[in-house]
Amino acid sequence: MTDSSQISTDVSTSNGKPPQPPQPPLLEVSDLKKHFPLAKGLFSRDQSKVYAVDGVSFHINQGETLGLVGESGCGKSTVGRTVLRLLDPTDGSIKLNGRDITHLSKTEMRPVRREMQIIFQDPYSSLNPRMTAGGIVEEMLRVHGIGTPAERKERVAELFERVGLRKAQLESFPHEFSGGQRQRIGIARALALNPSVIIGDEPVSALDVSIQAQVINLLMDLQAELNLSYLFIAHDLAVVEHISHRIAVMYLGKIVEYTDKKTLFTNPQHPYTEALLSAVPVPDPTIKRKKTILQGDVPSPIKPPPGCHFHTRCPYAEERCKVEVPQLKQFGPDHVVSCHLR
Repeated sequence: MTDSSQISTDVSTSNGKPPQPPQPPLLEVSDLKKHFPLAKGLFSRDQSKVYAVDGVSFHINQGETLGLVGESGCGKSTVGRTVLRLLDPTDGSIKLNGRDITHLSKTEMRPVRREMQIIFQDPYSSLNPRMTAGGIVEEMLRVHGIGTPAERKERVAELFERVGLRKAQLESFPHEFSGGQRQRIGIARALALNPSVIIGDEPVSALDVSIQAQVINLLMDLQAELNLSYLFIAHDLAVVEHISHRIAVMYLGKIVEYTDKKTLFTNPQHPYTEALLSAVPVPDPTIKRKKTILQGDVPSPIKPPPGCHFHTRCPYAEERCKVEVPQLKQFGPDHVVSCHLR
């Protein structure tokens, strides 16, 4: 049997061109941590911290969507805001196009921000009620000094049409739009600077189900058209399955499972992932699915449990799980799991 790597080498050299190295990830996050100190008073010796993000690693390729899922409070949104450098990381590294942006100053980050944008969760509070819809989108271009006033207005009108809004709505104020339309304004604002990466911080969770589908389809169409990369943060696994290529599951500041969406939904390996999937409604009433009911509440991120953070709720926990922290280890091709039992 011929080795597959030899095949690829032979093919690449037969046309007179040297083999190309694999393309590096567009966004690469390594061992990212974000801890928030708790102030207890001027003379307090208590050094308690909130371990919001505690060692998260992932990468996103060009034109790919990584879904980041987990319960509320697990640190998903903090990951997104830290990657954007809206929050300064406590530790770890963030690389964009191979460039380390972890410790760049605000001035140095300014041109980098054109490459990374965010769509916020709440389409109501994320828009300035005193500005017109067109002004909200144009502000991005004006702040970065792009184009003349006439060119900016033309660009904004083009963006409105691209996200399904009308030019006639440019002078309308946010309160004159529906929730779905407001989120389309947010998407247009994120697209204004032609970014490479867009972070969606639960961008459809505040919308009706029918509107959610429209916005998700719009995001997928834009990705296909513009070759965008998404970090899509959500707690709804059905939505994540529809839009994502790969999925990372978070629990209490850590990633516990990380693989492609097909593998995650057909062969989950972490008990927490199994519990999340068992809660997803099945549209066929004839299919019976065993539900996993987790006991207890999510522990406090101020004082996470020792060992595996999930052992206090895991139905399979052993003594080892209570004292030894599991590391992410390879379970299969492009499939890593943080569990002693795997």
